[in-house]
Amino acid sequence: MNAPWYRCIGDEVSLFELAATLKLPVLLKGPTGCGKSRFVRHMAHALGRPLITIACQEDLSAADLAGRYLLEGGNTVWSDGPVTTAARTGAICYLDEVVEARPDVLTLLHPLTDDRRILPLERKGEEVAAVDGFMVVVSYNPGYQSVARSLKESTRQRFISIPFDYPSVDVEIEIVCHEADCATDLAERLVAVGRATRGLKDHGMREGASTRLLIYAAKLVKQGLPIMTACEATIVQSLSDDPELVKALSDLCMAKLGG
Repeated sequence: MNAPWYRCIGDEVSLFELAATLKLPVLLKGPTGCGKSRFVRHMAHALGRPLITIACQEDLSAADLAGRYLLEGGNTVWSDGPVTTAARTGAICYLDEVVEARPDVLTLLHPLTDDRRILPLERKGEEVAAVDGFMVVVSYNPGYQSVARSLKESTRQRFISIPFDYPSVDVEIEIVCHEADCATDLAERLVAVGRATRGLKDHGMREGASTRLLIYAAKLVKQGLPIMTACEATIVQSLSDDPELVKALSDLCMAKLGG
């Protein structure tokens, strides 16, 4: 399988490789759709390690990740959860949007993110030592943090942090062209729209259009959809439900696209 394409922007690749060599956990922080998950998939392939991805949400418990006893054919059988599987097999364990996880999930990670590199399975009476290759990677979007949904300092200081952001204009155009297989002029117009929406943070929007949304728009246009219709579907309606803000976004797109 070919490696997931990723456009390096800074020193994130070399820093991740060094962290992997030193068996250090990594925290990726940045806005929605800026390439954090793609980066992890790319690095897992480059390092030749299995990748286990966990989408964090408030209903996910520590038992879901560590494992539990299940009934099978009248017998009680232990079933490893994804974190335990990753520790046993030397996989990269990636927890996406970790701030959405419950406190017990973060507590579960603590002994895996220091020099112990162990996972106590209290219900099973076992202590799993992570094998070589195992690595904890977490990500979150600082723009959506609240008091109730923020990482404690005690958790943050267990990780090497790699900041992500939207790339420069030229690099973002390159990314949209590559991912949507579209013409440069189309990518330029969409990137101009996207960057304009990111300037609306002081007008009721927490974030503007992500690079991901711009790629979606380009793919729709390439299939024959009018560019304004594509922007309405991928940018305008995805960024807000507020009627006034939706109209402002639509007007902005019209202005940037010249009609």
